Amino acid sequence: MNPPTVLPPEACPLCGQPNQCAQEIERATGQKQAPCWCTQATFSTALWARIPDAARNQACVCQVCSAGPDANGAMPADVAKSKP
Repeated sequence: MNPPTVLPPEACPLCGQPNQCAQEIERATGQKQAPCWCTQATFSTALWARIPDAARNQACVCQVCSAGPDANGAMPADVAKSKP
């Protein structure tokens, strides 16, 4: 059995795409960034449950994944269009 793959902190733990976290950008570049969108976001329990245990508190979820299924389980139209 292979150990779980650990994504870099700049990758979303759900989709693997760049999460564009301002805190990670600042850490990587040393350049001051405006506060990240995620500091004001509220993440649902369902979203937290989708994050693999090994990836929790290791990287930020991207804005596309954070906008995932809404309360009734439907994908918001703009997110659904971006899915293959």
